[in-house]
Amino acid sequence: MCGRYALHTACSLIAQRYLDLELTEDNFEPRFNVAPGTLIPVIRMTPDGLPSLDQCLWGFRPAWAGDDAPRPINARAEKVAVSRYFREAFAHRRCLVPANGWYEWQGSGREKQPFYVTLMQQAENEALFFAGIWEPSADNGPDGCAIITEPARPPLSQIHPRQPVVLDPSCLSAWLDPAITERQSIRQWMRRLAPERLTCHPVSQRVNHASHEGIDLIEPVP
Repeated sequence: MCGRYALHTACSLIAQRYLDLELTEDNFEPRFNVAPGTLIPVIRMTPDGLPSLDQCLWGFRPAWAGDDAPRPINARAEKVAVSRYFREAFAHRRCLVPANGWYEWQGSGREKQPFYVTLMQQAENEALFFAGIWEPSADNGPDGCAIITEPARPPLSQIHPRQPVVLDPSCLSAWLDPAITERQSIRQWMRRLAPERLTCHPVSQRVNHASHEGIDLIEPVP
């Protein structure tokens, strides 16, 4: 799954590097422990067909589901195109969730060891993009979003059975394209970043608590 991640590079710089976009961003602050239920930056298309950098609540609930319905933070790639909960968003409301890396936990109970997964070699303004979907708010609150996950591939599968869908930079524009709505066409554009581009290392258990912040959370521990 993907339940915690880090974003310490300004999204405006990331969008400029990968999508050649000049997007407005107000008061960016590095975050090293982004948690569910908080506002997170996403890149999506406006109704006018223009890319936009917005804040969405990390948690997805369709308007028809009602106030008591759950707000899942992840949507499984195996079912997202057919699930009643997610299929409309998958067809019409896809987004990019930029990140520098994410956390996964190995083991169980109090002995669970967190790992930080990131690019093998991270150049200036380089980042990852999670495949996401979003849903308009049913009230005056923020729109919601979820990160699509899939079975983890080696070597990450040794840590956790699932991982976010990390898109290859070559398909970012197509992923956002509102004209692509057919299920198989969308899946064809879900091109994954090569797994050999990723690396991981153990980090402090301080990341277990969502209230903890700071660059030390992503630093390796013995």
